[in-house]
Amino acid sequence: MTDDRLAQAHLLVANYVEPYLGMPLGAAKAVKSVRLEGGRPVVEVELGFPAGDYARTLAAELQAYLREEPVLADATVTVGWQVATHVAQGQLQPLPGIRNVIAVASGKGGVGKSTTAVNLALALALDGARVGLLDADIYGPSQPRMMGLQGARPVSHDGKRIQPLEAHGIKVMSIGFLIEEEQPMVWRGPMVTQALQQLLNDTDWGELDYLIVDMPPGTGDAALTLAQQVPLSGAVIVTTPQGVALADVERGIGMFRQLQVPLLGIVENMSYYVCPDCGERDEIFGSGGGDALSRRFGVALLAELPLLPDVREGGDAGRPITVTHPDHLVSRQFAMLARSVDQALGMAR
Repeated sequence: MTDDRLAQAHLLVANYVEPYLGMPLGAAKAVKSVRLEGGRPVVEVELGFPAGDYARTLAAELQAYLREEPVLADATVTVGWQVATHVAQGQLQPLPGIRNVIAVASGKGGVGKSTTAVNLALALALDGARVGLLDADIYGPSQPRMMGLQGARPVSHDGKRIQPLEAHGIKVMSIGFLIEEEQPMVWRGPMVTQALQQLLNDTDWGELDYLIVDMPPGTGDAALTLAQQVPLSGAVIVTTPQGVALADVERGIGMFRQLQVPLLGIVENMSYYVCPDCGERDEIFGSGGGDALSRRFGVALLAELPLLPDVREGGDAGRPITVTHPDHLVSRQFAMLARSVDQALGMAR
């Protein structure tokens, strides 16, 4: 009878389709153990992404699910998580102490790439992960402002390694910390390449589960250098729905695929606008572009984010919406995006 109870509990949990995984827990190898404690069945689940409060929610759902079976009425479920290290592309060696490097890229500027990178990083950190954010947009660094670090300067304790600045629980490095905000970056390609390498390799990141890289827009020298020389675990492409943006995204997808960087998915930003007075939804920049790209290239559409003043205002003020309003619709969408990105990362190989 005891063996039957454990076997039944294991089968039920193994067949449970977890929404962020999009697959049964058993197929994801997330069922860590099924055992008896004090005569009661205990199931231990270990997710491969930072789960935060969601771990308790999932544990309660699984426990209720098991207890629908009379013979498992006393079963208990615990859910934990452990971020896995995912192999970088090609022959590049992983960065010391950094489990995963995720590029957030776009085919062109002005589509909300940096906003997405910031809030993705924050969502991962709020779920309990150790996160760093590298502002690799040398010509237009925006992370000092968006993270509320304008005017701050990093230091070096040994004259060799730079200590990243910290905000909202995230380690941040940007060329914007080393120059004045209004100073133009009149640099040629080799200078940009050298600066990027120094920002990445000379920063004392410590131990990180994720380093989010806010890539330069497009597929020029800077973006190509990063994609070739940084051990990327995967890339997220940000676009808006209109045709001009989508054409540029296709080139970005082609670049990452040529360099064997796993594409984790597409984020369609500014998908729609909701009138605050009447609640009417208006698709200002068209619709369906991200979905069409997703189907054409066989890449997941990870999120369709609305165009909202709250998001822009928070970024301009250095108070990202994911931190200031964690229960906001967009903040919840970024939380879902973070979990979807990590699961795509785990399934990219």
